[in-house]
Amino acid sequence: MSVQQIFEKMEQNFNPDAAAGMDLVYQFDIEDDKTYHLVIKDGTCKLNEGAHDDPSVTLIMNSETLQGIVSGETDGMQAFMAGQLRAEGDMMLATKLGELFNMG
Repeated sequence: MSVQQIFEKMEQNFNPDAAAGMDLVYQFDIEDDKTYHLVIKDGTCKLNEGAHDDPSVTLIMNSETLQGIVSGETDGMQAFMAGQLRAEGDMMLATKLGELFNMG
């Protein structure tokens, strides 16, 4: 699955109930691919390619780590502790990704 397909799947598996009242931007810097960001606002999720001017949180990883986290093979917190995943901005938002997207 390509990086773009992973993000398209995330957008399709978005849980609008979990995003009620949120106004956030999750940016993903994929080191061996492109940068994408997801705009979550008023129970909607929009995927965009490229960097956002002011993301709420930026998650930096390679495509292999992204694939592992999305497939459930890699625990996001373990990837963070192992240095495979870095976060800039509001790091607590990274923990909410599992609630916002039904990937399993």
